[in-house]
Amino acid sequence: MITYKFKLYQNANNDVLENRIDIAGCIYNHCIALHRRYYRIFGKGLNVNQLQKHITKLKKRPKYAFWNLLGSQAIQDVAQRIDKAYKLFFGNLGKRKTAPPGFKKVKKYSSFTLKQAGWKLIGSNRIVIMGKVYKFSKSRNIIGTVKTLTIKRSKAGELYAYFVTDLEIEPSGTRTGKSTGFDFGLKTFLTGSDGTSIKSPLFLRKMLNEKAKLQKRFSRCVKGSSNHRSLKRQLAKLEERIANQRRDWFFKLAHELTDRYDYLFFETLNLAGMKRLWGRKVSDLAFATFRDILQWVASKKGKTVAFVDRFYPSSKTCQCCGYVNKKLELSDRRWRCPSCQTEHDRDANAAVNILCEGTSSLGLGDVRRRVPVAIPA
Repeated sequence: MITYKFKLYQNANNDVLENRIDIAGCIYNHCIALHRRYYRIFGKGLNVNQLQKHITKLKKRPKYAFWNLLGSQAIQDVAQRIDKAYKLFFGNLGKRKTAPPGFKKVKKYSSFTLKQAGWKLIGSNRIVIMGKVYKFSKSRNIIGTVKTLTIKRSKAGELYAYFVTDLEIEPSGTRTGKSTGFDFGLKTFLTGSDGTSIKSPLFLRKMLNEKAKLQKRFSRCVKGSSNHRSLKRQLAKLEERIANQRRDWFFKLAHELTDRYDYLFFETLNLAGMKRLWGRKVSDLAFATFRDILQWVASKKGKTVAFVDRFYPSSKTCQCCGYVNKKLELSDRRWRCPSCQTEHDRDANAAVNILCEGTSSLGLGDVRRRVPVAIPA
């Protein structure tokens, strides 16, 4: 499944879409209330089919007649979203903390989805949604059969159209026969086993002063005033710009790495624990987002992205003799192996060990002979 995202042009009809999203938010909150009431009475979850049948009855009442403006398929999708969220919650009990779906402010509800009916593409960049024509900024051609259309409202108040298509993609990448291991760091974004060093632009840090000024003005405004709403939207646009710049850099880096290597190995990280220690810096680096983008780009090109075990001591293991230095501290950026007296850079040594561990786990053979090791001092 491939998703195409296009921004809708400003239009008088955009208020209609905003209203439809608000209706979807009302239905969502009503369904959450029904789920909770049903669980209190019967001690079990509400079936999605039962919920959809009940919503169909409610739409016939005058009180809920405005729900019909949204369309039956969009209402069904709201019920399916809630059902999926509850299944995820109950499925994760005892495994990891996952909150059940809860109530949302209507103005913070962000989207609705249409499937086969309720919309139609006309021309190259125009779309009819529930009888209204909208124009979108078409940055690329839509390839494949469109399965669903989602209209989403960003925090900055912009409207976007998401087309999900079903298309079989054959890997199109050129094989290079190269493999490498990467160590993720706070000072250097990625350190490669072949000596590659990649630093992050740290987009949030560059915009920090501008963001702080807006937040200071925003905090002094009267809540609900026009200035309060205006500055809130400006802050959202700034955060959206930072996120877009970061994602653009991630995609360019992912294409560069997948063009250069066939196999890329990384260490599994405890990002939640790292955020507790280093907070904003880890969020600015956004390694989890880069990992997801890299895996998607690699799948298109037929390349492999693999991760070694989270508890593998890549930084503490000597790449030359295999000695594990259990006394190594996080502040030690360089260390000398007590066994073979080889001096190591912490990140470069970890990258080589990640490569060796990754290739052996995939059955690609021992690559230590092909990896340049540190020279004893």
